[in-house]
Amino acid sequence: MDDDAARRAAVDGAVHRFLTLVRNGTPDLLEGALEIARAADPDADVDAARAELDRLARGLGDLDALVRRLYVEEGFHGDREDYYDPRNSSLTQVLDRRTGIPITLAVVCIEVGRRAGLVLEPVGMPGHFLVHPVGALQHLDPFTGEMLDREQCIRRFRESTGLGPHVPFDDTLLAPIGTDAVLVRMLANLRGIHRSRGDLAELGWVLRMRLGLPGVTAVEVAELAEVRGRRAAFREAAELLEEWAEVLPDDAPALRRHARSWLAHLN
Repeated sequence: MDDDAARRAAVDGAVHRFLTLVRNGTPDLLEGALEIARAADPDADVDAARAELDRLARGLGDLDALVRRLYVEEGFHGDREDYYDPRNSSLTQVLDRRTGIPITLAVVCIEVGRRAGLVLEPVGMPGHFLVHPVGALQHLDPFTGEMLDREQCIRRFRESTGLGPHVPFDDTLLAPIGTDAVLVRMLANLRGIHRSRGDLAELGWVLRMRLGLPGVTAVEVAELAEVRGRRAAFREAAELLEEWAEVLPDDAPALRRHARSWLAHLN
């Protein structure tokens, strides 16, 4: 097996494990994030990542100690130089480089906290992912390690989204979200990065994982079909669209129309 074939097989394995994980009910956040990392880099050492999370949690007794350990002693920080570097969306790379974006740094905080007996919830605030220590009035900004009160959270929201005061802030934006939603958002970040770079191989596995999670849209299905079609897998593109036409009946006419257009390439 040549190197390209070996890499494709490894990526397929990561996608298969991810889809198995999410189909078995509420997925484990760490395992889902690690399979995303393995698809991005089949050589990623997930056992070393688990061991590092264990080490980071050792001896921690409260939230202040966790923040000090991660952001002062260990130097974790948000990437302000190259925010859209795909390595920032890989948990193994974030643990290696001590650099990431809010959502992957949030996963580090949550998993280190869990090992230390601290319950931290993921909060999918638009534009800027946060972490909520259960029972606390404040939220942790995983990008900076700062604790934020409500007004500071609103300020982060407006800075990151560009929305002004004419758009009201709803406190439901600070509600915790489930593991599925965290994984969807991690994949959405990678989807945007690889789509902007025109990297079909990377975009393909991201979308395959995404279609295994709730809330799939016709746009995402059509995009994966396009990835396949642009690589001359016309029949596979059409079959995907037909399959999802059954799942998304409101979008079925458009999906079937796209399917016919890909099949036309076979003539």
